[in-house]
Amino acid sequence: MSDHTLPRQERLRSLKAIRRLFGEGHSGFAYPVRYVYLLEEGVIVPSGDRSVQAMFSVPKKFHKRANRRNLHKRRMREAYRLGRDGICERLRQSGKHLQIAFIYSTKECHSYKTISNAVQRILEQVSKAV
Repeated sequence: MSDHTLPRQERLRSLKAIRRLFGEGHSGFAYPVRYVYLLEEGVIVPSGDRSVQAMFSVPKKFHKRANRRNLHKRRMREAYRLGRDGICERLRQSGKHLQIAFIYSTKECHSYKTISNAVQRILEQVSKAV
């Protein structure tokens, strides 16, 4: 992908899909981000040729102020958009579809660099599972 956008088709929005992801998915942790992913093979993707759908969440339990939650979601989205090219290519070659949720799970406010490193480690770990 040459463009680093996150179009609507690549966002995980369906409540049914989210419930399935958290019910059947595999999880892990790369400080300060927890992740849950579900790999599917031979699935007809409703969003066209997009092989990855992602969601980003910051619990209100840890960050009461909406501006803090939005800041952390924005940082996770940015790190994901810039680092997803490798995993998208592997998924396209293998014919699999990935749904992944990134959950910011600490009370501390971390820099973009820390969050970016965590997201890159997560993408590497998931890429190994493909």
